[in-house]
Amino acid sequence: QVQLVESGGGLIQAGGSLRLSCAASGRSLSTYAMAWFRQTPAKEREFVAVTSWRNDVTYYSDSVKGRFSISCDNAKKTVDLQMNSLKPEDTAVYYCHAYSPRTGTNYWGQGTQVTVSS
Repeated sequence: QVQLVESGGGLIQAGGSLRLSCAASGRSLSTYAMAWFRQTPAKEREFVAVTSWRNDVTYYSDSVKGRFSISCDNAKKTVDLQMNSLKPEDTAVYYCHAYSPRTGTNYWGQGTQVTVSS
């Protein structure tokens, strides 16, 4: 069982920066791929970024590449998403996600709202 708790969302003007953090707890965390997704009322939940606890492999959606950065802190057991040059279209509820390639198990956090004003 893995528990994920997001924090750091809020209201920000376009062009600004926010840092989201996901506190992870549970067994065998190092075996999970850690990711961020986002969702608006008008769209299905979409992939934002993914990494491993070793931070040796990262992937980003085209819409955030070059602006967002995902990283894991093994000591703190957190997964952060640094978001720069924010745009109004980045407005969404952001969810932390853990996936076990070994078992196929998925875990989700409760989400944190990010609102970017123009």
